[in-house]
Amino acid sequence: MPAKTDNSKDQPAETPHYHGHRERLRERFHTAGADALSDYELLEMALFASIPRRDTKPLAKELLRRFGSFAEVIHAPVARLREVDGIGEASINQLKLIAAAASRVAKGEVKRRSALSSWNDVLDYCRSSMAFADKEQFRLLFLDKRNQIIADEVQQTGTVDHTPVYPREVIKRALELSATALILVHNHPSGDPTPSQADIQMTKAIIDIAKPLGISVHDHIIVGKNGHASLKGMRLI
Repeated sequence: MPAKTDNSKDQPAETPHYHGHRERLRERFHTAGADALSDYELLEMALFASIPRRDTKPLAKELLRRFGSFAEVIHAPVARLREVDGIGEASINQLKLIAAAASRVAKGEVKRRSALSSWNDVLDYCRSSMAFADKEQFRLLFLDKRNQIIADEVQQTGTVDHTPVYPREVIKRALELSATALILVHNHPSGDPTPSQADIQMTKAIIDIAKPLGISVHDHIIVGKNGHASLKGMRLI
């Protein structure tokens, strides 16, 4: 009996089932817009470029199951993303690129106009930049006399629940930049933006040093996954 031969190379290659799915997703995205797609479908599309020869739906659903939302996935720490089966460095880079683009767009909206007249843009930028970080960060927005942002700096990065802040260093930097006003921002990795007593005391210490020098502290914003808190809005400063 003659040996069986593998003639699969002579047969036309079968198109993987997910190719048609990808085309349908792209078509919905182009015709109906991003709002017509669920979070996992947007994630699927985001992973197309980094995973060209595999169905991305299972990975997209696993990322959402683990982290919760599209925003939480793209802002998740790299170390935690690497723990997910099926994800590689190319996919992580793709997600981080999307996160960086979102932050850059939000920052551009803030810098185009007065920070006080575009307060919602300020909040959106702060949340996109910090709300999903796994460690506390203390950020300073330095403003000129027209209330336009002249500098945006992360002054300190701390632990999961504490960031050391030195009021005199804050004011020293404001003087170096010739800033006339400040917006203080920090995040609570726990997700709850409720200010602590230490947050309030630190803010008042900065105000006390800044006021005699003609520098105003417009607000201290605390951001978390569950929203934001404004110390000024809460009448705590």
